[in-house]
Amino acid sequence: MSDFTHDFLHRFELERAGVRGVFVRLAESWRHVRERADYPPVLADLLGRTLAASALFTGNIKFDGALSIQIKQAGPVGLLFAECGSDGRLRGLARWQGDIAESSGLFHAQPAPLLAITIDNRESNQRYQGLVPVEDAQLAILFERYFERSEQLPTRVMLACGDGRCAGLMLQRIPGHVHADDDADAWNRVGHLLASASERELLTVAPEILLYRLFHEESVRLHAAKPLVFGCSCSRERVAAMLHSLGRAEAEAAVREDGVAEVTCEFCNTQYRFDRVDLEQVFRSGQDVPVAPTQH
Repeated sequence: MSDFTHDFLHRFELERAGVRGVFVRLAESWRHVRERADYPPVLADLLGRTLAASALFTGNIKFDGALSIQIKQAGPVGLLFAECGSDGRLRGLARWQGDIAESSGLFHAQPAPLLAITIDNRESNQRYQGLVPVEDAQLAILFERYFERSEQLPTRVMLACGDGRCAGLMLQRIPGHVHADDDADAWNRVGHLLASASERELLTVAPEILLYRLFHEESVRLHAAKPLVFGCSCSRERVAAMLHSLGRAEAEAAVREDGVAEVTCEFCNTQYRFDRVDLEQVFRSGQDVPVAPTQH
């Protein structure tokens, strides 16, 4: 049995129906993310569901890389971002303005915001990005539409957030699966079974029990759990590259009276400090930035 108090990702198959799935639950990693800012409850709920979805969608990635989900300029929400790496490290944040009391109007902005899902393949150094318009306030429906439009892959997604946890369950039809071809009703059947689950079950019931309860007639094959943890991909080298992209004038304008420019990572609160000698090396072609201590 899995210890469902920990953060995990389970892959599984419904062999009779020709369907593959991923089940994710987050507790500690979600706590680290939500404690970075005093998020309004509605926005925290959206961020938790987005974080769970970013982990869900890495379930079938077979290479070293990362997947990120981003919605920008959606009404009072300036940014909703979550990322999960193939190594199981997660991070996320949101930016907003004003009061946010309900989710129904968050994405009603002009021009219409876009949902971007980006996959970075570190092995091939290639990036793939899919975009769909944000036409519904329900994140699960947005993600299902993304897979249908961008991947031509029938997908069902269920997300939940509450009681200090967030979770997600995703089903995808396996293209060309022999059992699915012989059973025309299989996809609709498992979709109805998924819809019978409650959000509370996603957040609290052990995966072995929940999947058997929902799909016991579909020959469930559950893979071993993969641990998930909060982790940030920031580094001094990446911050130096960011400063270089800003340009010398803007980087030097950030230098304080004590001669130091300080950059704080929004995801993990790590502080990177660059004095004038450091900045000179940032803008000197071919030179490495000297190592300096960072603070959390």
